[in-house]
Amino acid sequence: MDKIILKEMAFYGYHGLFPQENHLGQRFYVDLELHVDVRQAAATDDMNASINYGTVYNIVKDIVEGEAKKLIETLAETIANALFETFDQLKGCVVKVTKPDAPIPGHFASVAVEISRERSL
Repeated sequence: MDKIILKEMAFYGYHGLFPQENHLGQRFYVDLELHVDVRQAAATDDMNASINYGTVYNIVKDIVEGEAKKLIETLAETIANALFETFDQLKGCVVKVTKPDAPIPGHFASVAVEISRERSL
């Protein structure tokens, strides 16, 4: 299956278990791998036969910068569901949400959740 990949989309959101996360907010990064057949789009040079990257970005932005979730697992699932609802040609997706500033005592680069979903028939 062909893939459209968007990497390291950066947003500021208010997700987390702790009140300070919901009040102060923090950075989040989202990586997407969209499984879609791009042969028709490539042959016709027609965006309507593909997935519009700008639309994808705006969907993710609205979710990450929108209503606070306690878990990045929920954030990832919400993104996947919204993409399936918006793009009929989307066959599957991998969504990775990275939280570089998670309030964990200790040294680490980031925490992340990655989910893989296929369209249900």
